[in-house]
Amino acid sequence: MKKILIIVATLFIANNVVAQKPNIVFVLVDDLGYGDLGYTGATDIPTPNIDALANQGTKFTSAYAVHPFCGPSRMGLITGRYPHEFGGQFNLADQASVTEGIPVNERMMSNMLQDAGYRTGLVGKWHLGDESQYHPNNRGFDDFYGFLYGGHKFFPAEYKAAYNGPNSWVYNHPLEHNGITVTDDDEYLTDELSHQGVRFINESVAANKPFFLFMSYNAPHTPLEAKTEDKNVAIIKDIANADRREYAAMVYAVDRGVKELVDALKAKNVYNNTLIIFMSDNGGRSDKGANNGVLSGNKGNTLEGGFRVPMFFHWPNNVPAGVNYDYPVTALDFYPTFAKLANATIQPNKDLDGLDIWSNVVAGTNARGNNEIIMSIRHDNASNRVGIRRGDWKAYRFNNNQNWKLFNITNDISETTDLSSSNPTILQELKVAGANLTKEFVEPLWFHATNATTAWSTNGMPNFEATFGEALNLDDENVFVNSKLLMYPNPVKDTLSFTFQNAKSSFIDVTIYNLQGKVIQQQKNINQDKNGQFKLKLFSGIPNGVYMTNVKNGNENFKYKVVISNK
Repeated sequence: MKKILIIVATLFIANNVVAQKPNIVFVLVDDLGYGDLGYTGATDIPTPNIDALANQGTKFTSAYAVHPFCGPSRMGLITGRYPHEFGGQFNLADQASVTEGIPVNERMMSNMLQDAGYRTGLVGKWHLGDESQYHPNNRGFDDFYGFLYGGHKFFPAEYKAAYNGPNSWVYNHPLEHNGITVTDDDEYLTDELSHQGVRFINESVAANKPFFLFMSYNAPHTPLEAKTEDKNVAIIKDIANADRREYAAMVYAVDRGVKELVDALKAKNVYNNTLIIFMSDNGGRSDKGANNGVLSGNKGNTLEGGFRVPMFFHWPNNVPAGVNYDYPVTALDFYPTFAKLANATIQPNKDLDGLDIWSNVVAGTNARGNNEIIMSIRHDNASNRVGIRRGDWKAYRFNNNQNWKLFNITNDISETTDLSSSNPTILQELKVAGANLTKEFVEPLWFHATNATTAWSTNGMPNFEATFGEALNLDDENVFVNSKLLMYPNPVKDTLSFTFQNAKSSFIDVTIYNLQGKVIQQQKNINQDKNGQFKLKLFSGIPNGVYMTNVKNGNENFKYKVVISNK
C-alpha cells in the first residue's frame, strides 16, 4: 500500500508542475571546486544558505558541465547543444575588438522562455558575444545587468580608476544595464550582482509574470579579490594559504547573495513556486585556491575535476527533498527540461543534445539508461582531451600521445585504476560513441588567442583521427572505393549479406553498434557460402533505426551505415 501511495504522489507532482509554470532562478558560479561547499565536504568555507537549499532539495552527485572552460560551457548550457556543433569550442578572446559570438540562428533557452510568457533576466557574466547582434538584450533577455566579457574586477574604486576607455583591460570596463553604462555601482561586485538579482525578482513579481533569472556570478573566478570583512569571518580567517583564504571569502560572498535571493522570493510569496538550480560552469583551479575534493584533475582537463560539478534542484513540494540523484546528467539537459516545466515550444528545427530529465529526477530513475553518453572534449594546441561517461563507465584520454584509459567511475570516482585492458569492448563502445558525436562538429568560428589560431592550422587540428583511431570511421563510405566490399540489402529486414572482391579470408567478423557506440550484435567466424557470400542473420527485436557495422576480413576492416527496418 505504501508503494502505491508513493506512485500516486509522484504522478501528482509530475503532472502538477507543468500547470504551475514555475519561476526559475538559475545560480551559476564560476570555477567553483567540487569540494568547496559545506554539503560537498568543505570545512573551511561556511556556506550555510547554499547548504540549506541543497539539503532541502535534490543533490546531483554526477552532474557535468558541457566543457571544462567557461565560455564553451555556458554556450552549451544556454543553447542546449555541444558548442563544437556551431563553432564555439573556444573561449571568446577577452578584448574589446572581438566581433564574434554565438551564431544568431542558434535559439537560446532565454528566447524559448521569453516566448512562453516569461520575463527573462541575466545578472552578471555573459561572455557569449558583445556586439549588438550578440548582446543579451538581443538574445532573449528582457533585462541585463552585468558585463559582457569573461571576467571582471571586484572593487568599483579600483576598476573605475583603472578604466581609461575602450583599450582598457576588459575586466575594468564599466558595468552596464540594458546597454546603458552603470555609474552608481559602489559595492563589491558579488554584492552588487546579488542586489540586482533581488531587483529583478521584485520587478518581475510586480509585472505579474513568471520569470527566469539567470544569476551568472563571476566569483570565485580570478582575479582573487575578497572583502576584508569576509576574510575575517570565523574559519576563513584561519586559512593559512593566502589564495585559499581569498577564494573562500569570495565563495562566502556568493552564499550571502543566495540568501538575499531566497529572502526576496519569500518576501514576495513566490518561494514555493520557484525552481532554484545551483551549479558551477566547470571545475575549480587548485592553483588559485579551489579544492575539487575527491575528484582528480582541474579546470581545463577532462578528468572529473575538470567538468564534474556540484549541482542541486530546490522546489518545495515538487523536487524530492533530502535525496541524492546519482545518475549522470549534463548542463545540456536544462534546455529541454525547462521547456517541459514552462510548457514552452521548442523550435521544430532546433537540434538539442540533452534530455528532458524532469520526470526521472522526480521518480529517482536514470534518465539515460545505460546507452546515452555525456562527453566533454577540449582542443589543446596539438591534440584533444576527452572524457566520455556512460552509466558506471568513463573513457578518458589526456592527449594523442597517451593511451586511452577506462574507469568504473561509480566505484572509482578519483580515477585511480585503469580498467581498459580488462574491458576492451566497453572502451571501444565509448570511443565509437564519442567519435560519432565528433562527426557533427564544425571548425571553430574563433579562438581565444592568436597562438591558438596558429596552432590549429600548424598542427592540422582537430585531428580526431589521431584521437579516436579506427573508431572514427564507422560510417566512412570512402572505404568502399573500387567496390572492395558490397553489403546488401540496405535497408535490411532480417539478414545482411556481404560480398568481397579478393577476400583475404573465408571468414568474417561482424559487429553492429547503435549510434551511442553500444554493441547490438556481434558474430565471429561467419563462413563464406558456396556463392561467395557471407550472411548475418539479425537478432529479432532490434529496434528500427540507423546503426553502424564493422566488418573484419583477415587484416582488413570495413565500416558502413546500415538501416534496419522491419516495416
